[in-house]
Amino acid sequence: MARNIPVLNSGDDRDDDRRKGDPWSSPDQGPPDLDEALNKMRDQLRGIFGGKRGGSGGGSGKSGAPQLSAGLVGLLVAVLLVVWLFAGVYQVDEKERAVILRLGKYHETLGPGLHWNPVIIDQRFTVLVTQEQDYSARGLMLTEDENIVEVPISVQYNIPDPKAFVLNVRDPITSLRHATDSALRHVVGSTKSSAVLSEGRQVMAQETKVRLQTYLDLYETGIAITTVNLLKAEPPTAVKSAFDDVIAAKEDKERFVNEAQAYANGIVPEARGKSQRILQEAVGYRDRVIAEAMGNAERFELLYAEYRKAPEVTRERLYLDAMETVMSNSSKVLVDIEGGNNMMYLPLDKLVSQSAASSRAASAEPDLAGKIAREVLDQLRREQSRTTRSEGR
Repeated sequence: MARNIPVLNSGDDRDDDRRKGDPWSSPDQGPPDLDEALNKMRDQLRGIFGGKRGGSGGGSGKSGAPQLSAGLVGLLVAVLLVVWLFAGVYQVDEKERAVILRLGKYHETLGPGLHWNPVIIDQRFTVLVTQEQDYSARGLMLTEDENIVEVPISVQYNIPDPKAFVLNVRDPITSLRHATDSALRHVVGSTKSSAVLSEGRQVMAQETKVRLQTYLDLYETGIAITTVNLLKAEPPTAVKSAFDDVIAAKEDKERFVNEAQAYANGIVPEARGKSQRILQEAVGYRDRVIAEAMGNAERFELLYAEYRKAPEVTRERLYLDAMETVMSNSSKVLVDIEGGNNMMYLPLDKLVSQSAASSRAASAEPDLAGKIAREVLDQLRREQSRTTRSEGR
């Protein structure tokens, strides 16, 4: 009697049965073959580097392809290495400094010259340190007396600390602009509009420079302010004419004050010089009068002594001296007539004055006194000749 022995199906048969019982599987779909995928990738690489494609090639083809691929890869690596080395070479100018960060951390600051740093590993920031840079801005600001003015400003600066400039602040130039605006608004807000628009710009510029440098040092930006210039501020357009009139009036006031001061500076020294001269003349006059008085007193004492010795002679001498003094100060003519005992005295000064008062034409003649004297002499000669003829008879 035959016994039915169950036969175990193989793995393939079970797979076939599973596929038949699996409604989601298709008869053409199977698991991926790893060897086939590796062979395809190897063929593609061989095609790229010049090898033969196909996985069933001869033994020579299989041995030559890996050797050629390794050589090309080595050459490619060498070229990339050379390019990487040359990419790290750079030059720093005399005006610049290079701040080096290695893997994001500060490493060193390099000066002028040729340098090398590994690319990707090191990061380089080049900063101008010796050349002065300029920043300009302008804006509407409120003064102490609540007037709005437009103030332009120009700032010159340099960067003496490149490390702080690169590392401490994310955007140093923006920080400089904000600090400049803050410092200028503080200074303008504590100054009257008249000073802002006219004579106070120099003082304001110095105060702004000090305050701005304080802000930058507080932020540790590495920036040093060299010069701050405040250009001519202008009022708003609506009131510009009124501001111009006020400024013109103040300028006129200053001009008048300066002119008055200059006049005073010229007059006061002159008056002081005149007063000093008058004082010196008074002192000289006093000394002269005292000396003359003392001399006259001494002469009088000597004369008195002589008078006591010979009174008559002394009186005669004094009379003659007095007449000499009187006659020397007046115009006169003394006529001595021959044969006569009397001497005629003619006061020519009186005659000249009377003739000048009576005739304007005669006063224009330059030698009036001489003319009158000649006429008088002619008349005297005629009288003398008459007298002589009468005596001869």
